Amino acid sequence: MLAEAVVTRESPQTTRLGSNHFGGVAIQDGQPEEIVSRLDFVDRADRPFPLSLVFLVAFLVHGPLLLMQLPLRSYDTNFHIFFASHYAQHWFDPWNTKWYGGFSQTTYPPLPQQWIAIVSHVVGLDLGYMIVQFVAILLLALGVYRFSRLWVDQRAASYAALASIFIGSETFLVYAAGQLATTFAAPLYLNALPYIYEWIREKNWRSLLKGTALAVAAAAAHHATLLFGSFFFALPVLALAIFDMRQDHRAYAKGFAFRTIFVTAAVGALIAIVLLPFWLALIKYPVTQVPIPHPSRANYILNPAMGFNYFIIPYGAMILAFPFILMRGCSIPRLRPLLVGFWVALLIGLGSTTPVARILLARAYEVLTMERFSYWATLLALPFIGLLAEELVDRSRLRALAAVVVAAGLTCAGAVAWATVRPAEVDNFKVDTVASWLNRDGHDRYRYITLGFGNQISRLAMLTDAGSVDGEWNSGRLLPELTEHGAGALTSSKYFGKGGMDALIAVLQHADKYGLKWVFVREPYYEPLLVFSGWRRIEDLDDRTIAIWARDNVAPATPIDSPQRPPAWQGLLWGILPIGSSVLAMLLVLIPNRARIKEVGRPPVKPAAAEQDLVLGRYIS
Repeated sequence: MLAEAVVTRESPQTTRLGSNHFGGVAIQDGQPEEIVSRLDFVDRADRPFPLSLVFLVAFLVHGPLLLMQLPLRSYDTNFHIFFASHYAQHWFDPWNTKWYGGFSQTTYPPLPQQWIAIVSHVVGLDLGYMIVQFVAILLLALGVYRFSRLWVDQRAASYAALASIFIGSETFLVYAAGQLATTFAAPLYLNALPYIYEWIREKNWRSLLKGTALAVAAAAAHHATLLFGSFFFALPVLALAIFDMRQDHRAYAKGFAFRTIFVTAAVGALIAIVLLPFWLALIKYPVTQVPIPHPSRANYILNPAMGFNYFIIPYGAMILAFPFILMRGCSIPRLRPLLVGFWVALLIGLGSTTPVARILLARAYEVLTMERFSYWATLLALPFIGLLAEELVDRSRLRALAAVVVAAGLTCAGAVAWATVRPAEVDNFKVDTVASWLNRDGHDRYRYITLGFGNQISRLAMLTDAGSVDGEWNSGRLLPELTEHGAGALTSSKYFGKGGMDALIAVLQHADKYGLKWVFVREPYYEPLLVFSGWRRIEDLDDRTIAIWARDNVAPATPIDSPQRPPAWQGLLWGILPIGSSVLAMLLVLIPNRARIKEVGRPPVKPAAAEQDLVLGRYIS
């Protein structure tokens, strides 16, 4: 059934099983009294989960994990905290001198990091990150519910919202990849699109304002989700609006094309204004560096380890639902746009396992990582998952409910366990002693690099005023020694093969040019190269686990005159418009929509109830 079943008692002699969309079936006089109690049980089982319960489950599942600060060992968490630390100290100056001799943070949309910076003044940076990440998880549950309501009934949408808490891709991105921006932007788009759908279909001006504000805030959170992910969600919703308009011959249908063009132009114009410094930086300094290898682009068949990490873990038990998604999406015309969006995102997320990603993304294939496409695919699949869970519970009740809960729990637990067993940083070491050394005796007058520190270079940069030639934001760097060799951070040079070692050699040879005097080494692998390049070991830290190497006759570092440095007016815009867009979105969402005259009719998305097996007296003949 499309809508929840409701048992109504009209008299002592008659009890009706009604529905929002289908006629009720009466229980005639003389039928056993126990049937009524069974119907009451069906009524309770058919009710959707309230959002308050969904939020409570999210708190119970992710609250303890975030309070334990598990994301701190993920790939990108320290990167986001480092950006936030700069905003906390220099809100209107996006020029950061701690990496690459200086780089502009306008090359990365700032919204999540700015919120971390604001919250950090009360609870600190680390806990501020966890709070913002938890808010993103709650926004996802709400967004999935609202997005799913476009496609399925309220009960199935509540199941989808509940499933969003457990999906492996979300857990993987939060606890293993640390992609805060991706997990922050996608929920905002999911919340924006139902409002935009209402504007296109019903000419609801309040929905236009809310949807536009949320979409702009989502763009201020992540550029890749804006440029690529938003289309996977927006195009199916547009196709759905077209499909529904053909079924509904109201007067509002006449202005469909105008309203679609208007909202697209309004959102595009506002995004251009809010992220103006980002667009200027991207146009003036496009990403032209040599592509950097990434394991998510591997062939998962030829490299099963990467297939397990980037396919099995993100999808988990959802893989078992693929046949249902395919069959139901193909058989119900209204669900076909959603199926196409899911299928394309799934294929792109497989990396080089298929040629689809390379063909569709072209040059961007060498820049993007594929796990975000798998994340978007799982979000698009959730309305189907909610529908499947609804049908399973209708058929098998407690057994089905138990199976769904176990599958969801194992998917989430497996992703958390995988992130714990194979963290981004195997050695969770501290960099405090290195920071203390740099901060004394004028050592911070020179620049430094690290070797073997992994993503702890972000943590070190937060603890010292010394600048580095290295960093973790590849798209923000302009030094030719780093952009010409196809390597990521210098601290992990050996993992990028010849390109990584060539980049390291080039930087060591040009140490005088950048005021580079210190190299902190945790891996003896690099020591022969340092000796060959004219460096000498001068001191050890942390029980000789970290060696300090120095180069003689290096002048103190001086500011690099980079044309990338944004003018003051861009810093002012950067500090006002992105955060302002999110505040405006929150205020607008609080404005209640006008009462709708009737519920938008949705054709059935599962077989007619009369054709299903009888379950617990759902239909009494």
